Amino acid sequence: MGRLRGLTADEGSDAGIDMSPLIDCVFILLIFFIVTTTFVEESGVEVDKPQAASAVRLEKTSILIGLTAKGEVMAAGREIGFGGVQPHVKRILQRENVPVVIEADTEAPSGLLVRVIDEAKLAGATKVSVATRQERR
Repeated sequence: MGRLRGLTADEGSDAGIDMSPLIDCVFILLIFFIVTTTFVEESGVEVDKPQAASAVRLEKTSILIGLTAKGEVMAAGREIGFGGVQPHVKRILQRENVPVVIEADTEAPSGLLVRVIDEAKLAGATKVSVATRQERR
């Protein structure tokens, strides 16, 4: 008859849970959420938007351009000027077709607002809107 052999203390010490598959799953989920997240670029300037009764919410992903009361044109946290509007809008529109939203200060001259709208349309934007705040009733 053969001998039955039991496990000794040395042979049983290697028993444990393999963490590699769990870590792989966590990294795959992390990559999935990073890739599917939409990033919104802010204009980088705080402006006093005018009120409008017809204000509606736009899509989350849009190109934001700020126009200050002093006439500065801002995008992505830096001043781009009027000459920088077309390249900025063209670069983003090459990736995906999104609307352009201009956040103009109430004190900004209307001529400058029209100039920013024209620059955005010349860059190929099909939908250009002006950001407003909802009128309080």
